Amino acid sequence: MRLFGKKPPSPIPYDPAVQEPALRSSICTGEMVVGFLDRETGRFREYELARTQGDVDAFCKRVGVAPEQLRRIY
Repeated sequence: MRLFGKKPPSPIPYDPAVQEPALRSSICTGEMVVGFLDRETGRFREYELARTQGDVDAFCKRVGVAPEQLRRIY
């Protein structure tokens, strides 16, 4: 039982049949945003700004995919 401490992060709900986890990266500034790509329309829905690779890894853990499986969009 945890009295004092961080709660484990809750999983992010998404529909794998309709959406795909993705990482959008800027060529010029290197800014990274993680989110979901709609398979039908190709529209990217931003979830959060990823400042480090650790943020990307945490997003992958919450979604349940490996970092290598993220689609990278430029």
